Amino acid sequence: MSIIVYLMAIVTANIVTVVFSPLHIFGFIVTWGTWFIGATFILRDLVQQRYGRVVAYKTIAGAVALSIILSIWQGGLLYITIASALSFFVSETADTEIFTRISSSFTNRVLLSGLVGGLLDSVIFVLVGLSPIGANILPWGAVTMAVLGQWIVKSLLQGIGVLMINLSLRVR
Repeated sequence: MSIIVYLMAIVTANIVTVVFSPLHIFGFIVTWGTWFIGATFILRDLVQQRYGRVVAYKTIAGAVALSIILSIWQGGLLYITIASALSFFVSETADTEIFTRISSSFTNRVLLSGLVGGLLDSVIFVLVGLSPIGANILPWGAVTMAVLGQWIVKSLLQGIGVLMINLSLRVR
């Protein structure tokens, strides 16, 4: 079930990023997909915890392929497709490896790996997909606020997810 929810979050993130214009919140620029991608790091950690690292990597590969297919089907810009696949692959791989190598509690591993994965995802997606290097959707002056905005939202979602996990562990 966690694999299906993980894949659904990725598909939803791709769709809403293409359909809706980014939000401007206190000067930060946040794509709608950011709200779902923030959750994927926690969901991927849950997949790895339950099924192991090999299944986590197979799920990441499937998610990258699904993202590429969906982006092409939606008629997305080539730069956005490449940025989405590249940022997802790099960030989820980093999340997987950090989660695997940290000797700490489950929730600390989720939080730390998600913070790094979220930062990598934000930097790569904005630079490759949205900046003048890519589709030129954002001017250079807006790139920093887009990276920060996306990373802040992803980090907040990581924090909320870790709090929810901690609460559910205490209830048991």
